[in-house]
Amino acid sequence: MANAILLEVMNNAFRSIAEQMSAAMIRSSYSTIVKEMRDCSSSIFDRDGRLLAEGANIPIHLNCLGPALNTVLTKFFPKETLSPGDLIVTNHPYAGGASLGSHHTKDLIMVAPIFFKGLELVGFSVTMLHHRDIGGTWTGDSWTVEIWQEGLLLEPVKLFEKGKRNEAVWNIILNNTRVPRDMKGDLLAQVSGCQMGIQGFNDLVEKYGLLVVQETVEELLDYSERLTRKAIEGIPDGVYTHEELLLDDGYKGGPYRLKVAARVEGSNITLDFTGTDPQVRGPINSPLSATISAAYYTMRGLTDPSIPTNQGCQRPIRVVAPEGTLVNCTMPNGCFQRMVTAHVLVDLIIGALGNAIPRKVMADSCGCLYDFCSAVNMETHPRGGEVGHRQYWGEIVPGGLGARPGKDGISVMSCHVTNCPVPPVEAQEIEAPVLFLERSLLPDSGGAGQYRGGLAQRRRWKVLGHEAQFFHTSQKSKVPPQGMAGGMPGKPGKWIVNEGTEKEHVLEYAMGDVTFLDYGDTVTCVTPGGGGYGDPLDRDLAALRKDLKGGYLSSEEAREQYGVVFGPKGDLDEEATEKRRRILRKQRRRDTAVEGSAGVVPVR
Repeated sequence: MANAILLEVMNNAFRSIAEQMSAAMIRSSYSTIVKEMRDCSSSIFDRDGRLLAEGANIPIHLNCLGPALNTVLTKFFPKETLSPGDLIVTNHPYAGGASLGSHHTKDLIMVAPIFFKGLELVGFSVTMLHHRDIGGTWTGDSWTVEIWQEGLLLEPVKLFEKGKRNEAVWNIILNNTRVPRDMKGDLLAQVSGCQMGIQGFNDLVEKYGLLVVQETVEELLDYSERLTRKAIEGIPDGVYTHEELLLDDGYKGGPYRLKVAARVEGSNITLDFTGTDPQVRGPINSPLSATISAAYYTMRGLTDPSIPTNQGCQRPIRVVAPEGTLVNCTMPNGCFQRMVTAHVLVDLIIGALGNAIPRKVMADSCGCLYDFCSAVNMETHPRGGEVGHRQYWGEIVPGGLGARPGKDGISVMSCHVTNCPVPPVEAQEIEAPVLFLERSLLPDSGGAGQYRGGLAQRRRWKVLGHEAQFFHTSQKSKVPPQGMAGGMPGKPGKWIVNEGTEKEHVLEYAMGDVTFLDYGDTVTCVTPGGGGYGDPLDRDLAALRKDLKGGYLSSEEAREQYGVVFGPKGDLDEEATEKRRRILRKQRRRDTAVEGSAGVVPVR
């Protein structure tokens, strides 16, 4: 039996290995989305395919690697067929028949078996990296309706066999991308990440001995399971239901409905998505692996964050996702935009459990946000990019996060299952024909509450190239991020082309197919703000003063939402404010009583 010190040392050793794998990919990659936005992930597994540790990058990637590894081992390459120096690559969401592979075609997964001293299989080093282009439709990130439009499909195949590269597979990949230079560099970066995992695991076994490592692994997984079960036991038994809308502005036949029934029984929880709408002819379908990832991520956030993240955390959680629905799509439906559904899944589960554990949940956040544009300018950017000299820019756009019990929401951050850092504008301007004009906080955009929602941002850029193709994705333009426990919604988002000119127009939908832009056109992105938590009339006056001084809150919003009264010199009058708040609370109680007698049921 391992002692507590050894258990902690081993847990941090596994985490360190996984994080070094990610660091190797980030530091050696070519594409901006990896080297600046860190869109890659890594995990270490034992010989039985059980998760030991993850590199903390993209949450939606991490929990996907376990199901994908299981698909590789059970459907394509049993353990006895593997040798030292092998490396398997796949990007097929439907590999093996079910949607338990990669989340979408641009996310290439590499699996490297770990042999101690080249003799005994002891584990697996697994990486995932978002590659810039893998073929597919000529406009790139568009509304696809079938998986073949989304690029090259690779069922699990050995890219390296016994240390020797399979040149046929290597060339197939490089011949099915518009950016062979970036693809080659990022593939090598990913291979390096796997090698880092192999070396780190072998060093650990060499130091402590295989038997000690194996025994500690068993105790570590059991330890995480015990703590997770203890956290779930803190949720009252019952069935908690909730619904959320997808494409709430009516785009492409929306809105679509997602449903969950969270069933808590002792130390077990079942997340049942029965009743969710069927899959659609479009790219927003979520493979089962992505749905599982979103569910595990949410439960990790609702349990003790100090619990070691490994297979043990997942044992008490069961996911039911009917096949052929938006949360478990089937071949040949597209799934490139599965993140749109994954973000809603997080809000869905939190919404269901909010009534059971209100002090552990947070209000709604900004959702899935990103834009990508490409253009050609042979004078300023003649090298790199696509074979045809088209250069890309864009980012996973951060917005406002929901407030939490005891804390305001974070302003301008990629939320939940995305978690990408903001790339420097200088890096994007160096690599592509674009000029960034603005990146600023948007006052009054966070939902009012005892704890205020995170602020949104305004982000504006100008095209300095020709034949520009712009693609955008966002959420919550009609139904804004909702507050929790009496908090108010955050402000919705929007996209504006050529703001402040005669050609100004607001894009009709939060998502859209490709928009063609001219040289000099500008695009403004206004992200949603996070929802508030708790009654705005209970917000601390010192916090309100800080918001007003910092420009986060206007005087008008302070009066209307927080009941603030200002003195003759414009300063906050505490006595008059408290008096007005008491009056407003009494008025609200009367209004609630009237609504209740009329059969009106307030939303959360």
